[in-house]
Amino acid sequence: MTTTITTHDSIVQRFAQQRSAGKRHKDAARAIGISEGEAIAAHAGIEDQPIEATPLRGPWLALLQGLEPCGPLLALTRNESTVHEKTGPYQKLSGSGHVALALGEQIDLRLFFNHWHAGFAVREGQGLSLQFFDRHGVAVHKVFAREATDRAALQALIQAHAQPDQVVQFEPAPAKPAPRPDGAIDASALSGAWGQMKDTHEFFALLKKFDVERQQSFRLTEGEFTQQAKKSAVRDLLHEAAFDGTPIMVFVGSPGCIQIHSGPVQRVEPMEMHGMQWLNVLDPGFNLHLREDLIDTVWVVQKPTSDGVVTSVEAFDRQGELMAMFFGVRKPGQPELAAWRDIVAKLPRLEATA
Repeated sequence: MTTTITTHDSIVQRFAQQRSAGKRHKDAARAIGISEGEAIAAHAGIEDQPIEATPLRGPWLALLQGLEPCGPLLALTRNESTVHEKTGPYQKLSGSGHVALALGEQIDLRLFFNHWHAGFAVREGQGLSLQFFDRHGVAVHKVFAREATDRAALQALIQAHAQPDQVVQFEPAPAKPAPRPDGAIDASALSGAWGQMKDTHEFFALLKKFDVERQQSFRLTEGEFTQQAKKSAVRDLLHEAAFDGTPIMVFVGSPGCIQIHSGPVQRVEPMEMHGMQWLNVLDPGFNLHLREDLIDTVWVVQKPTSDGVVTSVEAFDRQGELMAMFFGVRKPGQPELAAWRDIVAKLPRLEATA
C-alpha cells in the first residue's frame, strides 16, 4: 500500500510540474511516461491538490442522458492529432448494448461503450469536467462545464454516479496488427462489392468482409472510387467552405466515440506554435484543432448510395490513423450538395500510383 501511495504521490507531483509548464493533460502524461488515464486516476482521493478526481460508475448511457438538465456543455473528442469541440446541451441520447447515439442539434455523437473503461469527475482550478478513458488510458470523450452550465445539476449528477473507493487499473496497448499484403486481398471482388453499396454505413462491413485496412482499400480502388489529394486539401476545403458558406460535416473519432459537426464554418485560422502547425476552426459552438504538419495522406473517396454518390475527404497521419473526415451536409433521402462537390472538384490531386 505504501508503494502505491508513493507512486501516486510521485505521479501527482511530476504531472503538476508538466502542467505548470503549459502542457495539456495528454502531453503532460506522456512526458512522465504514463497514459492520460493513469495520470488522472492517480489524483483520485487526493484533496487540496491542483487536480482532484472522483471515479464514476455507469451505466455510461444513463450518465450521459443525465447531462441534459445541466444545459450547455462542451463536448470534446480527440485522437492523436485532432481535437473536435462542440458546445450545446446533450439531447436525444439512445442506445442498445454497447452502441449509442446522441442526436441533438449541437451535440452529435456515435458512442461505442465497449471501449469505455473508466470515468472521472475532474476538478482543476475553477474547471469541472467528466473524462472517460479506454482500458489503455486513452481519452475517449470529455465533457466540460461552461459559463452557462447549471453546475448544481452537474454536481448532483456526479454525486449520483460517484464511486470514490473504486481503484481503476489500466493496461498497456498492444501493438497494432499489420494489414494483410495487398496481394492477399481480392481487389476485384472488393471493387465489385463497393459498387453495390446502397448506404455509406455499409462501408465498415465491407472492410471487415474483405479483411482490408481502410487506406489499403483506397489504394486498391484508386482511380475507380478513390483519388489521393495533396496534403493542402484539408486547408483548401475549409477555406472554400468558409468563403462560400457551404455547410459541411466534420467527423473526428477516438477509440470509443465519433463526434460530428454539421453546419457552416467561418473562422479558419492556421497557426504555428512550438514547432507545430495547427489548422483551426474557431467558431461559436464549434472548434476544430488539427495538426496540419502531421497530415501524411488525404483521400477523396466516393461511395455509391441509394441517394447517389456520397463524397468524403479523409486525412490520415504518418501512423496511418484517421485524423478527420469531411462531407457535405446531407440527410438520408437527399442527394449530396452540389456546392460540396464543387469544393471537392477543386482540390489538388496527386498522380495515381501504379
